[in-house]
Amino acid sequence: MKKKKINEAKSKMSKRFDEWNENKKLTESSDRKVGIKPRELFWVKIGQNIGSEEYGKGENFTRPVIIIRKLTHDLFLGVPTTTTAKHDDYFHTFEYNYESKGIVKSSAMILQVKVFSIKRLMNRIGIVDKENFKMIQEKIKGLIGPT
Repeated sequence: MKKKKINEAKSKMSKRFDEWNENKKLTESSDRKVGIKPRELFWVKIGQNIGSEEYGKGENFTRPVIIIRKLTHDLFLGVPTTTTAKHDDYFHTFEYNYESKGIVKSSAMILQVKVFSIKRLMNRIGIVDKENFKMIQEKIKGLIGPT
């Protein structure tokens, strides 16, 4: 019985990777350019990732991401968010005004900071206030600075 459940889980995961691969092909072929600024939150096509890497949800494999810094005309540094409140050096809980839903409580997943292509952006959903953004930046510096 246990082996059957493991095989079902593997089959479901394989299907999600196949779905993401098709979505990724469409995303790559897009020539959509979106203007971005630090502190903005966007739905971003994060994808179906490996192991403990954060992954997107839904049919577009998306998750809200905070724009930390624009790196080039095609790349930005971003931090994915979660609605699960967590409080430690690897997370920062904050609230923002989701443009279509009102006030939302969220946690920036500092440990998942990464570079994204602008092609992955979907739509803007809000902005992080200056005080919380500064705290998120400080936690990122602490993550990559010397221990």
